[in-house]
Amino acid sequence: MDKTVPSLVAAVSGIGDGATVMIGGFGGSGAPIELIHALIDRFVATGHPKDLTIVNNNAGNGHVGLAALIEQRMARKLICSFPRSADPRVFTDLYLSGEIELELVPQGTLAERIRAGGAGIPAFYTPTAYGTDLAAGKPIEVFDGRPYVQERWLRADFAIVKAHRGDRHGNLTYNKAARNFNPLMCTAAATTIAQVSEIVAPGEIDPEAVVTPGIFVQALVAVADPQQEEVLNRAGARHP
Repeated sequence: MDKTVPSLVAAVSGIGDGATVMIGGFGGSGAPIELIHALIDRFVATGHPKDLTIVNNNAGNGHVGLAALIEQRMARKLICSFPRSADPRVFTDLYLSGEIELELVPQGTLAERIRAGGAGIPAFYTPTAYGTDLAAGKPIEVFDGRPYVQERWLRADFAIVKAHRGDRHGNLTYNKAARNFNPLMCTAAATTIAQVSEIVAPGEIDPEAVVTPGIFVQALVAVADPQQEEVLNRAGARHP
């Protein structure tokens, strides 16, 4: 039942070529920067993993975190709702040169597709995107006189997320808005890897406060002083 792992390197060691990886966060809030950087470091050292499909709310900023992963050309495809973030130069340049594929999904639809994946619901209907290019080729049904677009669930091989506290059994709590997509992604992935600021003994987290139950978490690594994407970018940081 002890799901702790000794290092960031060990935590991401099982992610292989061609995997679909959900990465938590809303911009820098709740983004697992250290886990992403550990994955990049492994790629730099070994050339793996590559050809990843990444699911995230946005396309990264600057040259750290998700943007740094994309800059290393580790990702074949990005599924996101907001590729035009504060400083998306890395993604924009690769997309315009045809080096990365984009699947654009409205933000609420993205959240619901992930939730559906975790709940075992293979498809649902939403009016969002009807009549736009995003609905092209998707089944349309009319309910109560209104057209709805069929959207498919999203599931992943791995989710890498950031939480605030976790116990050794993998139960997680989050810091305010840093919760965002993280709990949904935990449910929709075959393997969830979580970085937490503090690991505590089972029972030290009030069961009523648990947001992600440990059944959805397979690996837990402590990062006592996690970095923040916005702070790194203001300092002009780059990784690696």
